[in-house]
Amino acid sequence: MAEHRGFAFHPSTRLGSGQRLDVAVGTEPQHFPETGEQYRGSRYENAAGHLIEMVAIASRHDPMIYHIRREEEWPAPSVRSAYGVHSPQTAMPNLYPLIRPALRLISPETAHDLTISALAVGWGRLMIDRAAREPDPPILAQRLWGLDFPNPVGLAAGFDKDARVTDAMDAFGFGFVEIGTVTPRPQPGNPKPRIFRLEQNQAIINRMGFNSMGLDAVTSRLSRRPHAGVIGVNLGKNRDSADAAADYGEGIRRAASLADYIVINISSPNTPGLRQLQRRDSLESLLERLLRARDKSGRRVPLLVKVAPDLTTAEREDIASVTLAAEIDGIIVSNTTVERPAGLVSPHALETGGLSGRPLFSPSTALLADFFGLTRGGLPLIGVGGIASAADAYEKIRAGACLIQLYTALVFAGPGLVVEIKRGLADLLRADGFASISQAVGTGHDRVATGPPVCAATRDPPS
Repeated sequence: MAEHRGFAFHPSTRLGSGQRLDVAVGTEPQHFPETGEQYRGSRYENAAGHLIEMVAIASRHDPMIYHIRREEEWPAPSVRSAYGVHSPQTAMPNLYPLIRPALRLISPETAHDLTISALAVGWGRLMIDRAAREPDPPILAQRLWGLDFPNPVGLAAGFDKDARVTDAMDAFGFGFVEIGTVTPRPQPGNPKPRIFRLEQNQAIINRMGFNSMGLDAVTSRLSRRPHAGVIGVNLGKNRDSADAAADYGEGIRRAASLADYIVINISSPNTPGLRQLQRRDSLESLLERLLRARDKSGRRVPLLVKVAPDLTTAEREDIASVTLAAEIDGIIVSNTTVERPAGLVSPHALETGGLSGRPLFSPSTALLADFFGLTRGGLPLIGVGGIASAADAYEKIRAGACLIQLYTALVFAGPGLVVEIKRGLADLLRADGFASISQAVGTGHDRVATGPPVCAATRDPPS
């Protein structure tokens, strides 16, 4: 008997089939011969009228049925399987290894949208195991900008653009979550297709173009969110806006009371003219206006700038000088690259857009170390780009990052990567004799600073 697996998700979509894997997504009735005809429907109501979402998984060795019962007053689904009932308080089965092949059969953007929809209704608990709920090793904790980070591993902007699944991502074990990029007004972004997987290179090219539901939708969601983990809001400008500073200023004004920190994204390659804001004169003028907007907001929320990896030596020096003079709170290094390094083997390698993932690790880490030196360890840095292991994260920390962020690696490795990185990072710190992560920041870089980096001590913004 050939192996047969079925997956039921929402929204309703028919996916197709492979030689050894039949996949159906949606409410269309499916036949699962190994599990019994009584489970033909992928969505039905039981005798009590409870809505049932079903995941039927059957193999020749171990047939299983999971029923996910959802009621409005429940904060998360309850799962019944052949092995008992799994409530949100008990360990649940990690189904991600079974779900991942199904996601590979569909376009990257459809897979992303389905994932967001699943997380939004509480299915995130089916994608992780008990380890994600364990306390973080104390060696990973640090205090920065007056905020307590339980660990340095964050979710980069781009995954949860509209603040739909912040709590679900907290549950994956992230130390902080960054939503966005958010534009003042809703906009659709660039035409599809606009995301491309480079499987062999563990990379992605995207040209999304700041698709966003806008500030109204995002601030509404954030205002209803219980204040749990640290959350950042990444701001962008509308494509048709003639005044970028006004757009960013509106974002600061409306998000200052809801965000733990705010990021000014001036480095996406997919919005025409955006990267010109990184030039010295433009950046000085922009930051002057945005700092005034923050002052008028009534709350001194930490303000960071996200830069591109494709910077000349002079541009790096200018950005470091301007941000230090303006007393910006930090820099995120870096966004996606427009460069196409040798070794890309996918037929999508020459697609227009920003490249992220493994090929970005080395250049973004070199840039990170450069900024650490240029700022003399005096400005907190967040390292992003190509991180796929604890060793990668540790290299970013030693190059000068106080915090690090993931996104692309999650596409290929799944949410369990977060726990793997945290455990491995704690082991690496202990092996090198560090008592805390702050002690390791910048130790792999020949820095000019005479004192410890700023994130080795508490840096509280003035009230």
